Amino acid sequence: MKKELLQKIISDIQSVKIAVVGDFCLDAYWFIDESKSEISIETGQLTRPVKQQRYSLGGAGNVTNNLTAMGVKDVRAFGVIGPDPFGTEMVKVMQGNGINPQNLIIQEGNWSTHVYTKPYMADVEQNRIDFGNFNELSNATTDRLIGLLENEIPQVDVVIINQQVLSGIHTEYFRNQLVKMIQSFPEKICIADSRNYSEVYEGAYRKMNDREAANLIGMKKDADDVVLYSEVKDAATRLFQKFGKPLFITRGERGSVIVDETGVTDIYGLMIISKVDPVGAGDSYLAGAAATLAAGYNMQTAAEIGSYVAGVTVQKLFQTGTASSEEILQMGSDPDFVYSPELAEDIRHACFRNDSEIEIVNEWPQKLQISHAIFDHDGTISTLREGWEQIMVPMMMKAILGEHFQDADEALYHKVHTRVIDFVDKTTGIQTLVQMKGLVELVKEFGLVPENQILDEFGYKEIYNKELLAMVKEREAKLLRGELSVEDFTLKNAVSLLEKLHKAGVTLYLASGTDEEDVKNEARILGYDHLFKGGIYGAVGDVTKEAKKMVLDRILNTIGESKTGQLAAFGDGPVEIRETRKRGGATIGIASNEVKRHSLNESKRSRLIKAGADVIIPDFSQLPKLLQLLNVNE
Repeated sequence: MKKELLQKIISDIQSVKIAVVGDFCLDAYWFIDESKSEISIETGQLTRPVKQQRYSLGGAGNVTNNLTAMGVKDVRAFGVIGPDPFGTEMVKVMQGNGINPQNLIIQEGNWSTHVYTKPYMADVEQNRIDFGNFNELSNATTDRLIGLLENEIPQVDVVIINQQVLSGIHTEYFRNQLVKMIQSFPEKICIADSRNYSEVYEGAYRKMNDREAANLIGMKKDADDVVLYSEVKDAATRLFQKFGKPLFITRGERGSVIVDETGVTDIYGLMIISKVDPVGAGDSYLAGAAATLAAGYNMQTAAEIGSYVAGVTVQKLFQTGTASSEEILQMGSDPDFVYSPELAEDIRHACFRNDSEIEIVNEWPQKLQISHAIFDHDGTISTLREGWEQIMVPMMMKAILGEHFQDADEALYHKVHTRVIDFVDKTTGIQTLVQMKGLVELVKEFGLVPENQILDEFGYKEIYNKELLAMVKEREAKLLRGELSVEDFTLKNAVSLLEKLHKAGVTLYLASGTDEEDVKNEARILGYDHLFKGGIYGAVGDVTKEAKKMVLDRILNTIGESKTGQLAAFGDGPVEIRETRKRGGATIGIASNEVKRHSLNESKRSRLIKAGADVIIPDFSQLPKLLQLLNVNE
């Protein structure tokens, strides 16, 4: 989405009016510090002292909270609370967040405000304590609430219907009355997000997750079951035929699917590197989509905005987060998408070209006419730095664990190791300095190192580079002494491909996340630096200057955006693939086994397909067939 359009949408949604009717809940976060625990005189048991407490809106409240955080100025809450301190706290939080609570009704009997109390000990959530499980909504309260909604529905642009809990307001009587109200205002967009009663709300749009959609058509999916894309698409089609109203079906990191009278449309998921907490993401998506519909935009645009909002909030830990207009703009101006997740995660679905090892992910609409090609270096051409992960992972482990590195218990060690492996896997291909900036956040996240002992990204990079360059220099020395050859440190036929592209008149560029002087030196030692007439680029010590993005922008400035079909990128990391795809170029993912210097690395294959690779090859060993695909004469 163009930044200018995104800015206009964000501006337009600020003036919409939205009513939210549903199960308003309060999330209570109690952070326990046992250092002040004592034996209770009354029970003889250890107390659990709460050092810090925080309250935020959940359920329908999280939807309203997201709406106002986005900048929607008129958000009206319709629901029921109890005559208790938590209800008072909920109203206080709403007023502080710009939500209109005047239509929250207090039911004096048989009702407690819904509260999810989440005690945390050492950042680990303990058994939750819930309030409101035994609520019984009276018919009188229902009639009063529906009456308030009917009075105000002509004034609002969209009504969001939230059903979160079985002990909430959605009794059979309430559901029947709500459906009558929906049918009384057929031109009003009502969007239902219901865990248990999606089939009931006749006349409403619906938002649900893929498992809920599958269950609605009888597939019987458990919470941990994967719902395949083919199943989601089938469910979307059948549910639209059944209900006759548009649907949003969310798929977590795999994106979402929408269906309306124009058919089924896929909305890409977002690639997020940082640690995520998916709690409340569905509410965030719903808020973004509903506000966009309220502003007059179509379903696809609404779903994209919903994805951006959820993409922001999942990165906010220990809270049901919200997204400001500034955060949405930042997320949506240059998003990184996840492409073809099912294919990426299941090699059995791979399609190969003419009895070759060349996997075709996306067919190019016409023959390529490549005039410019950008190459990543490490793992794409060179294997001089093969094994860098084995240096980075333990280095990060030591940085995070600090003085606890040797004596950390197995559970903590495994937790840190898993987190580091996941981080390294997701950040492969980006600047080392950016990875080290992420390491700083990881060190702070685990909290095992005193604040005054935490280094900045430059300090951690110096430690990593020192260990890595010792390995690289040793290999360079063997190369210069003739003990090893260029073929021992380059991917199979990589240099031959460079030579043939150069001979065919293709301008070659080398772009790496490694420091620029090191890249130039390694290309010179390996003997192919002269082939890169477009230049050799690397990191320059500034995290805001991504070499691969800079080179791509420079190429496009040279050839013009109308000729992006002349651009191709070759790489084993996601950055060059993602950035080239954004700009309309051809993307060739190199899923290389750097130890063998040939053969397929399935983990790389998965990453590269998700990043947007059109073609996957394990190496350049089938060079004639690859050149034929690229439409380059030998």
